Amino acid sequence: MQLYLKLALGNVRRGARDYSVYFATLGFAACLLYSFVASTDYLVALGLSTEQMGVLGSAGDILQAFSVFTVLVFLFLVRYANRFLLRRRKREFALYELMGMGRGATAFVLIAETALVGACALALGIALGGALSPAFGAIAAFVFNVSWRPMFAFSAGSAFWTAGCFSVIFALNALDGARNMTKRPLIELFFADRTPEVIRLGGRLARAGQVALAAVLLAMVWGACLFQPIYFIAFIMPMGFAACVATALVARLGASWWADCARARAEAYWSGLRAFTVRQVEARVSSSSMALACVCVLIAAAVCMMVAGFAFSVGLRTPEMLSNGMSASLAPIGYIGIFYGSVFLLSAVAVLSLQQLSGAADARRAYGTLAQLGCDRIDMRSSVRAQVRLYFCAPLAGAFIHDLFGLVLVAFLSFALGVQGFFAIVAGVLGFTVMLMAVYALMTARAVERVVLPRV
Repeated sequence: MQLYLKLALGNVRRGARDYSVYFATLGFAACLLYSFVASTDYLVALGLSTEQMGVLGSAGDILQAFSVFTVLVFLFLVRYANRFLLRRRKREFALYELMGMGRGATAFVLIAETALVGACALALGIALGGALSPAFGAIAAFVFNVSWRPMFAFSAGSAFWTAGCFSVIFALNALDGARNMTKRPLIELFFADRTPEVIRLGGRLARAGQVALAAVLLAMVWGACLFQPIYFIAFIMPMGFAACVATALVARLGASWWADCARARAEAYWSGLRAFTVRQVEARVSSSSMALACVCVLIAAAVCMMVAGFAFSVGLRTPEMLSNGMSASLAPIGYIGIFYGSVFLLSAVAVLSLQQLSGAADARRAYGTLAQLGCDRIDMRSSVRAQVRLYFCAPLAGAFIHDLFGLVLVAFLSFALGVQGFFAIVAGVLGFTVMLMAVYALMTARAVERVVLPRV
């Protein structure tokens, strides 16, 4: 037992550098979950009036209810991350079994690693949430329009809530990972890193059907935003699913069209590693189209929610709205919009990063072959960065297209309530989104380079 624990600890230490994006995302997720639940404690510590405490009481109920949905979002994120790590390390688990470890012992090592990662991420997240409590308190005070003074606050109840949620999340994912690994044949585990996941588009008739379906779904979603906003809000979940399916179809078809256009320019196509880069993207985008679609829709929803959050809080800071209590009554909605928009945006960029790292694990052998053939390291690094740039820019561009219609709905509600500075709020949220995507793209590119490029 002690030997297996030492093995799990060594694996976590070894993987911390290659999977820095994964560990950083989990820690930040724990920080956000803790800070969201503890936000009411920040406000209580500021000393509020009786009226403000009444608004805060109603907000606390809303925040507690919505925190459950936050847990579901993080459950999806951790599940996706663990599936990536499991696919990345199936060959390693197969070697454990060849060396004499049984499936039960290997599953124990996997569960122990998951527990260690979860505990470290939880401790880091809660500590970071406590250290950043003045900043989170400032955000909450700004949204609720109350006076703020710098002070540190720690909520034991919120910490226990976060620990309980993380324990459930990681327990479910650890059991799922162990079950997934133990039921696989040894030969499948051993060659998992060489098995590409490719879905074919079909012939011309199949492609035409996909184009027609995507057009109908997008027309339904965008049309509801423009002409039937009440129905869009009432059926927000089916609308989101329809947007994901349509975006996935567009991603598959768009990648095929992009590859055909690249091959049409033969001189540019065979220049450097462009042909290799196109083939890498083309081989993976079909199997990852739904993940890219979910990322695109999450980014679009995040932008709309953050714009709505700031509009229903900051945008209502007019003397008339402050006097009639409208600004205070909508402050909880504004805070929820800002926080959930941040959660969705974090989940989106994390899924993109993990998807790229998963693809890098599959492409390591291809890059090793290029190195053996004498390919320059600079050209291989350029190929990696071009792929990461494409996978980050394409969902971001698609999300902004969705937002052209989604923000019409937010603008309609904002102008109806008398929101001030709406376009400045939109510009600020879009700028923040682009900046966060750029930072994560840079982190991901460096992480992918460490995985695929030969050591020097």
